Amino acid sequence: MPLPTPDAVPNANRPRLRDRLLLQEDLNFLLTNRVPRAALTRFMGWYSRIDSPLLARLSIALWRAFTELDLTEAETTRFRSVHACFTRRLKAGARPVDPRPEVFTSPCDAIVGAHGRVQQGQVLQAKGFPYRTADLFVDAARCAPFEGGTYVTLRLTSAMYHRFHAPCDGTLEHVSFIRGDTWNVNPIALARIERLFCRNERALLRLRMPCGTPVALVPVAAILVASLRLHALPERLHLRYGGPTELPCTQALRKGDEMGWFEHGSTILVFVPPGFALAPAVREGGVIRMGQPLLVRTP
Repeated sequence: MPLPTPDAVPNANRPRLRDRLLLQEDLNFLLTNRVPRAALTRFMGWYSRIDSPLLARLSIALWRAFTELDLTEAETTRFRSVHACFTRRLKAGARPVDPRPEVFTSPCDAIVGAHGRVQQGQVLQAKGFPYRTADLFVDAARCAPFEGGTYVTLRLTSAMYHRFHAPCDGTLEHVSFIRGDTWNVNPIALARIERLFCRNERALLRLRMPCGTPVALVPVAAILVASLRLHALPERLHLRYGGPTELPCTQALRKGDEMGWFEHGSTILVFVPPGFALAPAVREGGVIRMGQPLLVRTP
């Protein structure tokens, strides 16, 4: 009796496909993490600022060969440096902002990651990988208002619009700069490195809505992305920043106002206290744009 062929056996090819996918994930993890992360990140910061339109065009062409970089919404498509492309502005009206007062909008273009309720001081970075909000905020008192509230992980890819905006009316009251590593923050790394967001360089932005409700945004750095520019501060926050790490400020914001930018792409973690629910269209793995509903105040 002849042996059955793989096509005749249900799911016969699945182990091979799984093995190939695991091999690709292993390679991705090695190439983006088991490398001199800080040195590569500093190099990228230097390289991206080289003032050369020709070099910028060549670099952007290579960038587009590996990503879905779309510049049709950009204010200009002529750039003197790669950095200028990373931090590009968009045409007026490209990101309409939901004006409803009960709606808390997305601060950036992103892929929605893990989200849910803050329970007993813990949230998820990926399935099976919890971390403590006290470790992320480096201060249990600062995360206490968000117990029982909602958190959302927003991951920016390298090709996305990199500026981020106020998700609500309010005041930016304080920025804490937390030094750390530059692990990749893609889904492969999030599923392998425990407490990754708590290990990486990040900033804690504390806002307060006009009604007194606190809001926290936590931009997290990653490999090639360890520079953050905030309009409320005179200096960039980056790997070699040597200034104070606690930075009081008072910046009045209207929903949709530009707050600053990443200099490549990374992640913003959003925290709100009880009284908010995810907007109906928000789902893990889905794409959201700046200005679209992210959370809705509950009655």
